[in-house]
Amino acid sequence: MSLPAAPADFPAAFAAAWMARDAAALAALFAEDADFVNVVGLWWHDRAAIERAHAYGLENFFARSTLRPGAVRVRPLGGDWAVVQCRFHLGSQTTPEGRMAEPRRTVMTFVLERRGAGWQAVSAQNTDVVPGAETNLAEGRLRPVDYR
Repeated sequence: MSLPAAPADFPAAFAAAWMARDAAALAALFAEDADFVNVVGLWWHDRAAIERAHAYGLENFFARSTLRPGAVRVRPLGGDWAVVQCRFHLGSQTTPEGRMAEPRRTVMTFVLERRGAGWQAVSAQNTDVVPGAETNLAEGRLRPVDYR
């Protein structure tokens, strides 16, 4: 798998690897020493860990999932660097009981570096979009809240 030719192409390449259930191809989009923080704060510190974590998810609770990129924003940082943010729609995640969960929306942020003719992530963070909430509150259990 070749790296995306432009930063704006990165989210589609990520989604394509996800939809192919190809954790190795997904991980190949990341530098060897990349970091990835998922929606619950799990933090993977290299490509091998990113691959293992995604292989597990794509074989289990994301085995029938769909991932579709939406709006993409690219912020060039000059030279060989860019930040890419993308809204994603995730559907058909399986619950622990084996049912289909409701769809989720996330925003992923990728820090990219130009590597030869393509762009590779050195860092990524995935954040769930929680409609009607503006922050989380910890009171025995973390829950989304809105103070407005």
